[in-house]
Amino acid sequence: MQATVGKGRKFSAIWVIPLVTLLIGVSMVVHTWLTEGPTITLEFATADGLEAGKTKVKLLNVEIGLVESVSIKPDLSAVTATVKLDPEVRSLLLDDTLFWIVRARVGAGGVSGISTILAGAYIEMEPGSGSIKQQHFVGLEEPPLTPLDAPGLRLTLFSDRAGSVSAGNAILYRGYKAGRIETMTFDTELRKVRYDIFIDAPFHELVNSSTRFWDMSGVSLKASAQGLEIEAGSLDTILLGGVAFGSNPNLPLGTAVESGKEFKLYSSYQKILENPYSHGAHYVVSFKQSLRGLVPGAPVEYRGIEFGRVERILIKELAALGLVGTGQAIPVLIYLEPGRLEVGDNPEAVKQLQQVIEQGVRSNGLRATLETGNLLTGKQLISIDYFPDQEDAELLHFEQYTVIPSIETGIARLEQQVSAFLEKLNALPLEETVSGANKVLGEADDTLASLTAVVNSANSLLSNDHAKALPAELAATIAELRGLLSGYAPESEMGQSLGSSVSTLNATLASLDTLIRQLSIKPNSIIFPVAPESDPIPEAHPK
Repeated sequence: MQATVGKGRKFSAIWVIPLVTLLIGVSMVVHTWLTEGPTITLEFATADGLEAGKTKVKLLNVEIGLVESVSIKPDLSAVTATVKLDPEVRSLLLDDTLFWIVRARVGAGGVSGISTILAGAYIEMEPGSGSIKQQHFVGLEEPPLTPLDAPGLRLTLFSDRAGSVSAGNAILYRGYKAGRIETMTFDTELRKVRYDIFIDAPFHELVNSSTRFWDMSGVSLKASAQGLEIEAGSLDTILLGGVAFGSNPNLPLGTAVESGKEFKLYSSYQKILENPYSHGAHYVVSFKQSLRGLVPGAPVEYRGIEFGRVERILIKELAALGLVGTGQAIPVLIYLEPGRLEVGDNPEAVKQLQQVIEQGVRSNGLRATLETGNLLTGKQLISIDYFPDQEDAELLHFEQYTVIPSIETGIARLEQQVSAFLEKLNALPLEETVSGANKVLGEADDTLASLTAVVNSANSLLSNDHAKALPAELAATIAELRGLLSGYAPESEMGQSLGSSVSTLNATLASLDTLIRQLSIKPNSIIFPVAPESDPIPEAHPK
């Protein structure tokens, strides 16, 4: 049996139609995807001015999209608008792209959106300059007052209170409008009012690290010995409020700053003269002595140079720790500004100051003391200086602040020394000493009484008439004695007779001496006669 070989199944023409249809469909999908614009979602606080199918999206007053639907978020916190945009704006949807609703508005910045009264509200788009693609955006409640790409400088101001300054107010430099306040919010962490501002070019070149901003709202009235001073800005700032900036004449020219720099908003121009420095560090100093006369604002000095101030006494914090009534030292919060020491008013100078204080406390005897600033008012100040006799110490902490060790000097130390002396004095046996002293004094009184009696007796004797006659009688006796002695003088008769008698007595004594010598040689010579001895004949010497 012979096998037969058949040919393979051929492609049927009937499959051409489905393949062509598939290709057409894919190309249509690709074409639609390439030609159709993106769909994005916008989130707003309310749907005021939004209407599905009618509210348009514009860029530079050109329609680029339409709101397709508006819905409420599940948590009821906002509304979400789904928007269909033209394809040519796909590349503009970046992470910093802005959207906001344009309505008729009347505010400090002026009147805007008048055209929407008749034509209706619309959504304005401002392209960003970022690099991240994004499809969901949170719309702004207020339109930005300055374009993102505008030349200038974006800064942030912080103030302790809102005052009359608000978004849209002008920023002035010597009375000329140089920028504006874009937004105003309250920072709950810092508990301060925050203003985001923009300084237009070329005025942004006038801003440096020593620049100060102050509130120019209203009219400032000051009475002094020189007279009445009135300071006011433009009519806009008087009615609506505004902020001015400039340099403190007491500060050196600062360095250039970049966008994002933070500044403090002072309440007036006088305040920037009182507190010209914007950088510093907080420390705590604790004292066990009386703080009477030490008040917030008191100066902190280094060898007489003020470089800080007292912020407040931390008695509340001490009470929170349960240390009140335990004899614990009372902490005082101080604020040190390195700019006052001419080392710079910047974060680097603050770090340098912190290093100097740390090294000084640990190895150079840096200590804080409480001094009397004024003897008449009793006001006190804090002095920080080096005491080489102090031992090395470590930096401690109270709450989040570093503690500078303190010592007692001046009157406080003198009081301490007097107190120690009095304690030693109290320890002495004063009662026994006083008793002995009283006894000695009693004996001295007796002796003094006896001496007084003797003196009185002497005075009584001298006052007697007989005692008064003694000098005259004594003089007469002396005269008689002189007359008597003159009779025995050598030239007198008595003196010569006495001299002759003395000569005779001397001869008699010589004879008596010869007799005594003879008797000593021959005792019997006084009875038997003795022949006189012949005179000796001298012998001749032999040859």
